[in-house]
Amino acid sequence: MKLKELVKDLPVLSGSADMETEIGGVCYDSRQARPGDLFVAVKGFASDGHKFIPMALEKGAAAVLCEELPAQDCPYVQVSDCRLGLALASRAFFGDPAAGMTLVGVTGTNGKTTTSYLMKHLLEHTLGAKVGLIGTNGNMIGDRALPSERTTPESYELHKLFRQMADEGCTHVVMEVSSHSLTLERVAGILFDVGIFTNLTQDHLDFHGSMEAYAAAKKMLFDNCRVGCFNIDDPWAAYMMDGAACRVQTFSAQRDDADLTAKDIRLSASGVRFAAVCGNELQLTKLGIPGMFSVHNALGVLSAGLALGLSLEQCAGALCDASGVKGRVEVVPTDGDYAILIDYAHTPDALENVLKTLKPVTRGRLIALFGCGGDRDRGKRPIMGEIAAKNADLCVVTSDNPRTEDPEEIIREILAGMKNTRTPCKVICDRPAAIAWAIDNARSGDVILLAGKGHEDYQVVGHEKHHMDEREIVAAHLERRKSAR
Repeated sequence: MKLKELVKDLPVLSGSADMETEIGGVCYDSRQARPGDLFVAVKGFASDGHKFIPMALEKGAAAVLCEELPAQDCPYVQVSDCRLGLALASRAFFGDPAAGMTLVGVTGTNGKTTTSYLMKHLLEHTLGAKVGLIGTNGNMIGDRALPSERTTPESYELHKLFRQMADEGCTHVVMEVSSHSLTLERVAGILFDVGIFTNLTQDHLDFHGSMEAYAAAKKMLFDNCRVGCFNIDDPWAAYMMDGAACRVQTFSAQRDDADLTAKDIRLSASGVRFAAVCGNELQLTKLGIPGMFSVHNALGVLSAGLALGLSLEQCAGALCDASGVKGRVEVVPTDGDYAILIDYAHTPDALENVLKTLKPVTRGRLIALFGCGGDRDRGKRPIMGEIAAKNADLCVVTSDNPRTEDPEEIIREILAGMKNTRTPCKVICDRPAAIAWAIDNARSGDVILLAGKGHEDYQVVGHEKHHMDEREIVAAHLERRKSAR
């Protein structure tokens, strides 16, 4: 592909490169540069890609896309924003595969993963479509799972994945769209057919700095989609909808003025039932995932289905046989009359939601085992401690992904929020040991919630990932107990 075709959508400030130059690839990591590549000098948080221009040229890069003029004489194209440049050049290099598929983007603090999986199921069930999925739990092409490092990949990897999905016959793609990806322009130049807003609660303030900046990042999705589906039970929905460039559809489990509402809601340990009402149409809807948040997730999916031209009857019917999602209120086998559930709840709102969901269906004690991630929003730590103490009967405070922080210091910050409560609390820094303690001290009818890790099968200590799957930890401890009898 010629250089001029890669940069045709970019506002070029200056350049010395021959626009007729044949480009064999696009890269933003100089270590991965190959002869004939366009090297994009992205300014990151840890390093500046401009410093690695010499290395990329040594490896044979044919041209450089940069914000600052290179220190050495070389073929370059100067732009004002290399992140945008990477996104648009990658889109062009892979032939804009997203344009030929129907895209549904899901944004919000909680519920993105479950909503995405339910949406994929709905499209497969109603249309018989082959659906690609991109998100926290991993990426999928139809039934085939692919690994993932981020909720939303970097723009080059994202368009490469779109190309693979299109080539393998996907007609639809459902993807989680994180606030980081919107801020860092990973999804720049992509037009979504439908965007879903789930909710907004405190998270990622270490990156965004304030709730207002966090909300502004999420709102960007709705300037780049045709139809937006908004949960108007969330206090931030009005801000999200204000001035949105897309057509607006609303859903609610509490209000009558939404386009889609839930009536006669029935909650149980096995799931939720409600009547979905849109205009004069009413459809009984069932979803086998417990909790009031499941009603909102289901409504978001139904609303998106309607936005794509499906009937309410089709959409409600599809949800009735949808299964749960790994790491989202996931039941783990035990050896006695007690239950263990794994959930990704790692924000104050998510932890409160899942605890309030489990409390009414717990015969014995509700035991909350949780921690908080290091190098992330410190402000939520005491809040999560307070929420756990108020909603659980016993708390086990442990480590999550400490990263480069001292896990014991993280725990101390969590405990600060529990000072004025009488809820018993056990502190065990080592997470596998904490899980073992919770199991050994479980009584008949107890429910143990392992919160925070969810689908993750690793723990991040320092800068390294170590294998740690809570399902395996539970199974191994139960096997040791059995052998010791």
